Amino acid sequence: MLDLKNKKILVAGGSGFMGSHVVAALKSRGVSDEKIVAPNSAECDLRVFADCQKAVKGIDVVFDCAAVPGDILMREKIPGQLFYENLLMGIQLLEAARQEGVGKAVVIGSATEYPADAPTPLNEESLWNGLPSSGNIPYGMSKRIVGIQGAMYRRESGFNAIHLLLTNSYGPGEKFESGYMVPSLIQKIMNAKARGEQEIEVWGTGQALRDLMYVEDAAEGIVRAAERYDDAAPLNIGSGAGISVKDLVMLLSKLIGFEGTIRWDTTKPEGDLKRLLDVSRAERTIGFKTKTPLEEGLKKTIEWHREQSSVTQV
Repeated sequence: MLDLKNKKILVAGGSGFMGSHVVAALKSRGVSDEKIVAPNSAECDLRVFADCQKAVKGIDVVFDCAAVPGDILMREKIPGQLFYENLLMGIQLLEAARQEGVGKAVVIGSATEYPADAPTPLNEESLWNGLPSSGNIPYGMSKRIVGIQGAMYRRESGFNAIHLLLTNSYGPGEKFESGYMVPSLIQKIMNAKARGEQEIEVWGTGQALRDLMYVEDAAEGIVRAAERYDDAAPLNIGSGAGISVKDLVMLLSKLIGFEGTIRWDTTKPEGDLKRLLDVSRAERTIGFKTKTPLEEGLKKTIEWHREQSSVTQV
């Protein structure tokens, strides 16, 4: 098991949603502030190789949490830009880490890497059996390629890179401006209640199935994998439990206190119909299992959004 307390650690994207929670998980293990480097994009532009080289100088462990996020609309409007920038950041950071002799690199990928027709629940062995759905190619393929890069470095020189496949994470710190499902739905429902509206519109049919994981659990899984996982094969990090978008909207409405109706716009996209991870390998190899029930995590997330709303109004 890798003891992180005495390691110099780079958390790329450390000021972002996932990265900030990884930093918190590291600190909970006794890693001091002096040992953690977590630059924001203004301080370190990973699209510039010289910045990647500076970032990894003297670093023992790299967590690659950096990403250019893209919701459904962005993946349709600027797929080339999303693919290019995510791929460029990932391959350059990993190459800089290899050149520097970093002891371990944690490549954080996504369940969107899986082939469009992969059987559910998604098992790591099916990752290579085809392409992601067209909407997931810009982000999913860029992350899959960086995962392959790490595996090739391991084969060539023994460089210790691991590739984690994360499910949809949600929780405090994820702003609704990101366009992602949970914060967008929370804000939509909260706004409708505040305005006294009797109906909200949600895209799709509501039948799409999602594996949702509270962000603190996700960060714990990432850090635990850094400590305990040293295999070239990718590793799923998820809850292993699914909920339909329809049931999620109903649960959020109940928790927020919105009693209006839901109008489903079936002309709008809703993404993959099923995205549920097989998490048995993570349980077996690193002893990881999510601990936050969905309703509890959503309550904490809603409370964070309410606090942000009150701050904005002041």
